[in-house]
Amino acid sequence: MIELYYWPTPNGRKISIFLEEANLDYRIVPGDIGRGDQFRPEFLKISPNNRMPAIVDPEGPAGKPFSLFESGAILIYLAEKTGKFLSRSPAERYQTVQWLMFQMSAIGPMFGQRWHFRHEATEKSPYAIERYTNESRRLLNVLDKRLGGGQFLAGDYSIADIATYPWMAGAERNTKLLADFPNLKRWLGEVSSRPSVQRGLAVMHEFERQVFDDRSRSVLFGQKQYERR
Repeated sequence: MIELYYWPTPNGRKISIFLEEANLDYRIVPGDIGRGDQFRPEFLKISPNNRMPAIVDPEGPAGKPFSLFESGAILIYLAEKTGKFLSRSPAERYQTVQWLMFQMSAIGPMFGQRWHFRHEATEKSPYAIERYTNESRRLLNVLDKRLGGGQFLAGDYSIADIATYPWMAGAERNTKLLADFPNLKRWLGEVSSRPSVQRGLAVMHEFERQVFDDRSRSVLFGQKQYERR
């Protein structure tokens, strides 16, 4: 049974969705990022970058326990382990990896910064808000154009869709935004309707909208992040 070190963030939900889609047995190991669970020594042995999610597979390569951090790497590993959601065809495979890397390098960082400067920063920076909002809209346009040419991001439903969906899920509630991106709206509806996606989103859903107090903000955004460990 795979151990998933998890908090209900978009990156964490990538993995819970995949595990549900692939019908893999797993056990949640909660890691409250507002309390600083990500800095515990036992977790740092698994995820030295002190970020959720991470996994431990007791039946890893050569049948030995195997730990892995970074959500994109975890998705590739699980896809190869199960033979699901990542084509064996080189052309199709690298199309999928390409859009997975787009999510990892662009969607996640830009949308994360947009959220931070709009909602969490103690000092509002109009430049930062404008910068990351504009870049987020540019990326939405890239996705919309891509989805205008196919049902999913890389041919068949794949880990590229699984990685991107949790970062886009909040957009479903923003009908004004989606009016500008009809192909993205169609894709969101199709992915949202998958029962396994719904089950993956439901994992620890009660903690999704947790309000960060001053202590939590200090843990997440303050000096504690930069302590040498």
